Amino acid sequence: MAFGIKRKELIQWKEAVTRGEIAFLTHFWFDPHFPQFHSVTKVGCSDMKRLIAWCEANRLNPRYIHDRESFPHYDLIGPKQIEILQKEGLGEHIERFKLC
Repeated sequence: MAFGIKRKELIQWKEAVTRGEIAFLTHFWFDPHFPQFHSVTKVGCSDMKRLIAWCEANRLNPRYIHDRESFPHYDLIGPKQIEILQKEGLGEHIERFKLC
């Protein structure tokens, strides 16, 4: 279940993904399988080759890409989520969702 984002943010993420850009969307989230985490960052890109290359460059297994029709994405949680957000210059995601 996703919450804590504005409709405009979701639309912008979807548009960027559709254009084949690597796009980041962080939101509050709850999954009973991972009760220790309260947010997820979806890294999306409609260009599957580009998304796979991004995963490999960040030492992430592309096998875990959610291959959704229009919005393929990789879910980042936990320490790797923070590491990638910092690397990508997205500190505002870390602050907004109180990841540290």
